[in-house]
Amino acid sequence: AVLSRAVAGVRAKTLVVNLPGSPKGAIESLEAVAELIPHAIDVLHGARHD
Repeated sequence: AVLSRAVAGVRAKTLVVNLPGSPKGAIESLEAVAELIPHAIDVLHGARHD
């Protein structure tokens, strides 16, 4: 899962994160980005990202 072609983006102030189809791959991928999600949401709501 770590080497998959993961895609994430923003659509109208919504964070979209595509995860692999397998449960194990989805868990591993989400764990890899989980710490970044709160910051990404803050930036979407206008916070600076210095």
